[in-house]
Amino acid sequence: MNIIYCIKGTYNSGGMERVVANKANYLVAKGHNVSIITTDQQGRLPYFPLNDNIRLYDLDINYTANASRGLFVKTRQYFQKQRLHRRRLRELLKKLKADIVISMFDHDTPFLYKIKDGSKKILEIHFSRYKRRQYGRKGLWRLADVWRSRQDLQLASQYDRFVVLTEEDCGYWGYLSNIVLIPNANSFVPETKADVTCKRVIAVGRYDYQKGFDELIGIWEMVHERCPEWRLDIFGHGPLKDQLQAQIQKLKLESSIRLRPPVRNIEKEYCQSGLLVMTSRYEGFPMTLLEAQACGLPMVTYACKCGPRDIIVDGQNGFIVAEGNKEYMVNQIVRLIEDEDMRRAMGTRAKEMSAKFSEEKVMKQWLDLFNQLVG
Repeated sequence: MNIIYCIKGTYNSGGMERVVANKANYLVAKGHNVSIITTDQQGRLPYFPLNDNIRLYDLDINYTANASRGLFVKTRQYFQKQRLHRRRLRELLKKLKADIVISMFDHDTPFLYKIKDGSKKILEIHFSRYKRRQYGRKGLWRLADVWRSRQDLQLASQYDRFVVLTEEDCGYWGYLSNIVLIPNANSFVPETKADVTCKRVIAVGRYDYQKGFDELIGIWEMVHERCPEWRLDIFGHGPLKDQLQAQIQKLKLESSIRLRPPVRNIEKEYCQSGLLVMTSRYEGFPMTLLEAQACGLPMVTYACKCGPRDIIVDGQNGFIVAEGNKEYMVNQIVRLIEDEDMRRAMGTRAKEMSAKFSEEKVMKQWLDLFNQLVG
């Protein structure tokens, strides 16, 4: 088959970029033709390795150039870029003659399904149904988020298939007639298992509102009072780095919390940690939980929408905490810190449970879907 993925760019170290890279590499290894079409690559190299046989195209739209503009200017320029995007994408798709074209629910979503190039169109979302309302924006931006959230439902119904990551999110979309549930697969098969005797808690993600690291730093202040010999390392980058560092300094936690840059071999960092904590305000299907679980690491996470409930069985491979319940989050982290046997038992169970998300099992679901559409 000739398969195309449409995504903003492959240069970021995020979960969606890793998922697309893994799927594209898998499909090429199985003999399929795979292309990735980007809009904002700007000459940057892919963050995650891609097979040399994957064809890369950039449309040079550069939506991110408008990121700092006001609402009205940004809206006007956005529609100008949309027209350019639609024209360039239509011309390229007619040349490439794909069997399947997959949108990652980005800027092409409003028009990709309308392009008549002979391909089947799949819309794939890596966030939850209500992600726009969880940005926490105010005023006109909030109204825009509410309106776009309503539009999302209408657009999703237009595609040949709409793929979501969790059973929870299926319900939020009203079980559309074209909806399909396929989770993310494990990013890698670890060579070793986490050494849960390490006195380090790890967190991984972009430094932005979604990941809730401001919440985590406040939580860690209370953990540190009870377990001063442990430290917290947060791996990532993003716009809130300076704000998070200032919060750490204000709480005098510089010796206990470190903001670490992204690393390509994140497996090594998981395996040198005692447990993982996630305080996201929303997710789609958090790759950090999948990765930590595959490494045999116990986990403590807020029960955000969506994903944690599909990965963690409370009390078996980790703990799920009601959103915003800082006191209980602190208690569960401390509980694991003080009980090495529990960390080891949960880590072992996490490793066993990670088999559910093996690449072979998940990619079989994708190939079955592709064959169903083009067969």
